[in-house]
Amino acid sequence: MIGDGHPEPANLSCLEWMRGNQTTVSEDRGIFLPMSRQMHPDLCAYVSDQFYAGRLSAHDTAAAPSVQVEGMPETGAWWIDVAHEGNTQIEYEEISAIRDCIARLIRGTWRDGPTRRPLRGSDTIVVAPFNAKVNALRDALLAEVRGGTVDKFQGQEAPVCLVSMTAASAEEPSRGMDFLFSRNRMNVAVSRAKALALVFGTSRLRDSRCETVEQMRLVNALAALPCKIAAGQHAPDAYRTARDPAPHREKSPVR
Repeated sequence: MIGDGHPEPANLSCLEWMRGNQTTVSEDRGIFLPMSRQMHPDLCAYVSDQFYAGRLSAHDTAAAPSVQVEGMPETGAWWIDVAHEGNTQIEYEEISAIRDCIARLIRGTWRDGPTRRPLRGSDTIVVAPFNAKVNALRDALLAEVRGGTVDKFQGQEAPVCLVSMTAASAEEPSRGMDFLFSRNRMNVAVSRAKALALVFGTSRLRDSRCETVEQMRLVNALAALPCKIAAGQHAPDAYRTARDPAPHREKSPVR
């Protein structure tokens, strides 16, 4: 405003300005819709804790869907360790792990209350941060599997979402940690799933060096994903299920 001695920063959206320093809009500044009818409660719990200050809950009707695949969790958000080095925008270790995961998924069952049917390739969304990685995934995966960046899937959903972190470390991408670990992008990616979200990446990402409080918050969204799972480990006890006790939540490292 012309003549305003205390102008607001011009680089903030209206929502960012309304939120201020809060994760969600406060009651005196707007209306927060606290109920998700899309995400299973196990999945919603992670999204709520990490991105909505614990204010988001799942509707009772969202508890019905589940993925039933031998040796895999039925619901929730999970981390899958994939070892690789020196990669920035394309790496084939995660592509191979995701391809193997989809091969197992399509041998499983989608259950939604009394409804049971075989899982299809179209029941899975694969999200990656870079277009080069998306193109490589499309070449490697079944044609009916939807793949793209977060921007493409805004507003879409599927029973299962697989997220490829791609880079071997936070220092690798030219866009830096803020892009690769973006909380907004991770929120959108994981919340595309109705029942199960699996995040594929190297453990080095969860051990990234943090120099600011904001970077700690970025890394913590990955560190909070329960149960490090080695890609290719298919034994049933490699996964915790929704019936197991709540896993210990790791804190992001500070160095």
